[in-house]
Amino acid sequence: MSPETATSAAKPAPQTPLSPEERERLLKIRNIGIMAHIDAGKTTVSERILYVTGRVHEVGEVHDGEATMDYLEDERKRGITITSAATRVFWKGAQLNLIDTPGHVDFTVEVERSLRVLDGAVAVFDGVAGVEAQSETVWRQADRYGVPRICFINKLDRIGADFDAAFESIINRLGANAVRMQVPLGREKEFYGLVDLVARKAYRFTESQGERAMEEIPIPEDVRSLVEKRRAQMVEKLVEVEDELVEKFLDGKEISEEEIRRAGRKATVMGHAVLVFTGAALQDKGVPLLLDAIVDYLPNPIEKGAVVGKDPRDASVEIVRGPNNAEPFAGLAFKTIADPNGDLTFVRVYSGVLRRGDQMLNPRVRRKERCGRLMYMHANKREPVEEVKAGEICAVVGLKDTITGDTLCDPERAVVLESMTFPEPVVSMSLEPKSLKDRDKLSETLAHLCKEDPTFRAKVDEQTEQMIVSGMGELHLDIVLTRIRRDYGIPISVGAPKVAYKQTLTRPVEVEGKHVKQSGGHGQYAVVNVRFQPLEQAEDALAFVDEVKGGAIPRQYIPAVEKGLRAAAESGGRLGWPFVNVQAALYYGKFHEVDSSELAFHVAGELAFNLATQGNVTILEPIMRLSVQVPEEFLGDVIGDLNSRRVQVDEIAITGHLREIRGKVPIAEMFNYAGALRGMTQGRGTFSMEPCDYQPLPAHLAEKLLAEELGKKK
Repeated sequence: MSPETATSAAKPAPQTPLSPEERERLLKIRNIGIMAHIDAGKTTVSERILYVTGRVHEVGEVHDGEATMDYLEDERKRGITITSAATRVFWKGAQLNLIDTPGHVDFTVEVERSLRVLDGAVAVFDGVAGVEAQSETVWRQADRYGVPRICFINKLDRIGADFDAAFESIINRLGANAVRMQVPLGREKEFYGLVDLVARKAYRFTESQGERAMEEIPIPEDVRSLVEKRRAQMVEKLVEVEDELVEKFLDGKEISEEEIRRAGRKATVMGHAVLVFTGAALQDKGVPLLLDAIVDYLPNPIEKGAVVGKDPRDASVEIVRGPNNAEPFAGLAFKTIADPNGDLTFVRVYSGVLRRGDQMLNPRVRRKERCGRLMYMHANKREPVEEVKAGEICAVVGLKDTITGDTLCDPERAVVLESMTFPEPVVSMSLEPKSLKDRDKLSETLAHLCKEDPTFRAKVDEQTEQMIVSGMGELHLDIVLTRIRRDYGIPISVGAPKVAYKQTLTRPVEVEGKHVKQSGGHGQYAVVNVRFQPLEQAEDALAFVDEVKGGAIPRQYIPAVEKGLRAAAESGGRLGWPFVNVQAALYYGKFHEVDSSELAFHVAGELAFNLATQGNVTILEPIMRLSVQVPEEFLGDVIGDLNSRRVQVDEIAITGHLREIRGKVPIAEMFNYAGALRGMTQGRGTFSMEPCDYQPLPAHLAEKLLAEELGKKK
């Protein structure tokens, strides 16, 4: 959904007018996230925001393992963000509810669920690399949820940093209508200040007795003409959102600073433009101006507008909930942390007031939940409160049945808000406890972890009775397994990672599924005729079509046939990999007045699907979008190795002093690639992957895989 669509969808006015006090409170709130590719400096930006706003008095460094927002042991050891962390800071009278999200694709669920509840975001880019692979992923996620954003080009003091090149990559790789709001002074190590194009003011970064600050200076003569050129470009792009300003601009009249800020805010909230700022967060350079930009340009809950939900009793009825304390309570649970003292559930309050002890309805499970304790979060520290108002983000302790994506609402005025969709896991592995006495404890732990993370799955293989866990990549599963061993104290043995293959039909086929058992007493009778065909891409794994005419099958049995077909598609037949992109059209059948039942038609549906797959299966493998960055001297060796891994290279780009290889690769070829790349590049190469799609496995590899899998099952 585009930002324009998101804004128009939320236009219906709240039922209750806002009081002046409530309006004033909401105008000062910014619910924002920091998002970017891994190593672009998101957490460093977050840490500097905490320090500059006075939220912490010592700066936590990511490279020292002391970052406030990276509070998990694995985050501090590895120097990466794994779980999104929330905090509150205050800047120039505004309250910023800040969420720092991960950059690694294996933890994309954390970005997904954070963006669902945020009103705005800051996209951070590396000043050397510009837009990277995961930058594109999070940008598309923000597009999907209609999240207005501004950009911060970071690390401008590093060798190879180039503000203009990074700016151009935002336009070229993201297709964004980017607008420069600043001009940097100096390059790389000589980066010493910024010019604010709106105010036409220049600032020099200073440091005295360990304290960093900015001082206003005259605009240097050598950049005066560039500043005026960039300012004219900025004004030309921003005035497009107001006809009055367009006329003023065309008439050659001066556009005031206040008018530019107003137009910039409007352009950002509408999704018409993304404003670009810059700096070097590690040295606090540009962070105060970024905070000003967050307050000046990102939307408050009123501008984000009302949310539109559905009536749980009738999905065709829309219900509007505005950001207003006077409206019935409605909130969305967007994150769960399993805790021995009671699960911690993060909630965005869209309307009404949530108080400690309140009863809430969870429409998905049709049960009431009690708000045991209520708190604001500061990373892993908790600040207890008695109530949380509309437009706020909080954490609730004591919810038993609520999971990520669930709506919580007033039991008397129920509503269901739009949930979230999460990608399917692409890697799996087997695990078992080293001691049989730990089996139940392991099952309980896996259930906790599945509740926390919707992209982590655990199941028991019916044939081997092994526990199988699935996730978004090797790192994802490695982190989970480390937690099982260390945090839950369960020694486990682990199998090698496996690819999460899927299946589809090779060709169309018509079959008859017959389930007939009539040997005295109440029998079973169901016959279904189904036309199957493979689809290019289906929204659902199985697209069911009811073409039954003339009452060949009574209407009450048709849902049972569909359930049987779906159950067979999900179970995956003899190979166990789920079927996707299949259309099943039920066009004829037979029934018996006495012996037919829903169960009989369910079984007949399963039989029909299994018959359709006999000798008619194409194996699909997960394909990843790949980006590898290496110094020039190692390019040949790396490309040669990638060719042996069935990589389809799309382009080789120059990024700073590095070459970037972009393409697609089957994930089956990329296990343990991190070690191989380190060896080829003396530790100087990096890579990232993200799920792209599923494609047919080449015939010779499919034959080999089939032989292996069927051999195991004998």
